[in-house]
Amino acid sequence: MGALILTLFLIGIAWLLVYYFSNGDIPGMDSLGAWNILIGFGFVVAGLGVSTQWR
Repeated sequence: MGALILTLFLIGIAWLLVYYFSNGDIPGMDSLGAWNILIGFGFVVAGLGVSTQWR
């Protein structure tokens, strides 16, 4: 379960960093526009949600 939490956090952070550093010029990301921010934070929030269920 800990690996899933860490994976979700890292995917979210990586998504946001790639979006910001590329200025959204990556094919696929450019068509999403500002939704990339929601996607990145969505992964981070999902990681927080999973962490509350961890025992």
